[in-house]
Order: sequence, then C-alpha cells, then structure tokens
Amino acid sequence: MTRWPAVLSEAGITDQRLRRDYETQRRLVRHNRREEYLAARLLLPAALQPFVLSVVAFMDETDKRIDRGDPSIRQKALRSWDQEVRTALLGTDDPQNSTLRTLRETSERFPQMVTRVCEFLDGAAVEAAWSGFETEPDFQRYVDSYSLPALMLTACLVGPTPKEDEYEPFLRGCRKLIEAMQRTDFLADLREDLAQGHVGIPLDALRQQGLDVEGLRARPQEAASAVQRLVTVQAGLAAGTLAECTDLPSLVAQAHRPFLRALISVQELRLRAVEVHGGALLTEGASPSVAAAARVLWREYRAARRIHRGPRLR
Repeated sequence: MTRWPAVLSEAGITDQRLRRDYETQRRLVRHNRREEYLAARLLLPAALQPFVLSVVAFMDETDKRIDRGDPSIRQKALRSWDQEVRTALLGTDDPQNSTLRTLRETSERFPQMVTRVCEFLDGAAVEAAWSGFETEPDFQRYVDSYSLPALMLTACLVGPTPKEDEYEPFLRGCRKLIEAMQRTDFLADLREDLAQGHVGIPLDALRQQGLDVEGLRARPQEAASAVQRLVTVQAGLAAGTLAECTDLPSLVAQAHRPFLRALISVQELRLRAVEVHGGALLTEGASPSVAAAARVLWREYRAARRIHRGPRLR
C-alpha cells in the first residue's frame, strides 16, 4: 500500500490545505466505510485514490444527513445540503466544508463529476422521502432514480467516459450491479429496517408469502418459515442480476479491473451470507466472513500489484 503523502503527490495534489482536506476525507472513509477504504487503497492506482475517497466521503455525509428522522426532517436536511453542495460546485466562493472543497477539486479534474453529483442530489430526494415500496416496479424506479446515480459517483472515475464505445454497456452493467446490491442490502437490513417501521422488500412480495410489516414486527418467530421463502425468492432475483455483471471489469481500463472484480466478488459473498441466514434475518444481520472478504482482497491486490508494476525489464 502506497503511503498517503506519496499518493497525494502522485495525484498531483500539492496545495497544503487541499492535502490536509484530502487527509481528512481519508480518515473519515477509513472510520465509516472500512471495506470501501481498503478496496480503494489496495486495488486502485495511487493517482486515483484521493478522488475516489473524496466522493465516498461526500456520499457518506449525504447519507448521514438524510438517513434518520421522519421524511419531513430528512427532506428539510436535504434541501439545505443540496443548496450548499451546488453552490460549492457551481459558485465562485471557496467552500467552507472540507468535504465540499475536495469534491469541488475532484470535479475540476473530472468534469463529468458535476453532472453525476447533481443527478445524485436529485435522486436523494427520493431517498429522503422513502418509506418502503408497494410493488416491484416501485423498487425498480428507486434503483434508477437514487441507487444508480449513487453508484455512478465512483463508477464514473473508474469506467469509460460517455464518448467511448464501452460506455453504454458499462452503464447497463452498473445498473444490473446496483440492482443486485440494493436488493441484497434490503434483505441484510431487514431487522434494522423493521425497527423503523418499514422494509425495503416490496410489500406485494411480502403478501405473496402471507406476510406484512406489522406481523413481522409483532410475531417474528411465527414468520420465520415464510421469511425463509421470501429470502429464497428475493435472493434468487439478486443472484440472477448479479450473474449478468461478470463482464463489467472487461469494459474498464486494466488498472481498474481488480477493484471492480473485488466489488462483484464481495457482493457474491454478501448474497451468500443472506441466503444462509434466511429466516434468521428477522433477528440478526448478515455479512460475509472477514476471512472470505480478506481472501478476495488479497487475490485482487496481487493482481493489482502486477498491473501497477508493469512488465519487468530483462
């Protein structure tokens, strides 16, 4: 792993305040998003790492502002943050927030980022008002409006640009990937979401198994077998979608392929963990074993080192 000061230098970040700002974002992501932090630091080229971590820190800050409280509170927080972010990116004044200073600097180096951030903020309004889905099409619209723009914040830094032939298939692959990720997340978070009075699984899918939210909250033990059937169906949908993403790494530059392969492999592990837990998801969360995730990172780290070193001279 390249030392952070050297990473900043390789990325061409020489201004001392910006170096401190990027260091702040690095620390935030390391603390709040440990898996994403390790994947970026171990698998991406050093010159790209500060910008990816900056974007992850921005997403985390946005989530923190709109993830708690009733919809009216979340929507009010989003309106304030939305204005602050757009002013930072499009205005002339220097942002006071270090996360926004690094985001602005990242967008100056990667002009497509401004559009991606604006699309993400537009979609965040859907997340701020979210309280569950009635039908599968409602879930699909959520993925299109919020989940995909969120993924594209980082994906646009490692994938092809809209001017390249690979862009459209890359975008379609990202859409498949985030659908599988989001469906898996809602299964893994079933217990936590129920505690807040809603679930991320469409209500019509619950009803097909004779379930409803109140019954899940009031009688979790009685519902376990039906939840097992529900998990089997929903995990099967996620697995089918995830299987369509295997060619995604081939659409990006070679130096970025280990990162994408690891992302997909870890999602496969997360989905497996959800399937194993089944009806127990009502009372406990599900995550892959640390050892299994470490093996994925180690495998792709070795691949990344071979790429970044380049061919050996004889």
